[in-house]
Amino acid sequence: MSRPSIRQISSRVVYSNDWLTLREDTVERLDGSHGLYGYLERPDAVLVIPWEDDGFHLVEEYRYPMRRRSWSFPQGFAPAATPEEAAAMELEQETGLRASELRLLGTLDLAHAISTEHSRVYLATGLRHGESAREHTEQDMRQTWVSRAEFEQMIRKGSVRDAGSLAAYSLFLTSRS
Repeated sequence: MSRPSIRQISSRVVYSNDWLTLREDTVERLDGSHGLYGYLERPDAVLVIPWEDDGFHLVEEYRYPMRRRSWSFPQGFAPAATPEEAAAMELEQETGLRASELRLLGTLDLAHAISTEHSRVYLATGLRHGESAREHTEQDMRQTWVSRAEFEQMIRKGSVRDAGSLAAYSLFLTSRS
């Protein structure tokens, strides 16, 4: 195996909480030069595409770092034994929907230059409706169903800008061809 292009010399935790750890590493490049590389360590996440009647269930909430509300597919971290169980939990928690089938479409590296986080993308079908059980931090969340054509229009208008949701939609499209 060949040597990585960047080798870690040392690492330190700059900040840490329940959702992320910010690291700063001293690194050495192929030419021998040294530098710093800062990145986030985050737990792996799940993203669920709830597909029903030729459309999608979306959630919208205020995203503090962006200082605006944002539409996306349900996603997040759920404490579960398997990623599929986490996907089922996130879907039910955020939308109240329960899927009779969850199919893995693929895995995304959400911000591969600055984060270790991966997100497994699931297609949820055979949906049963129920009550959501959102976390306290999701108290402003709302949801809606949109047709596929409306969803694509939301993308064109910039109403859906979440990178994970956009990349997940490309996995959805390629899974149908």
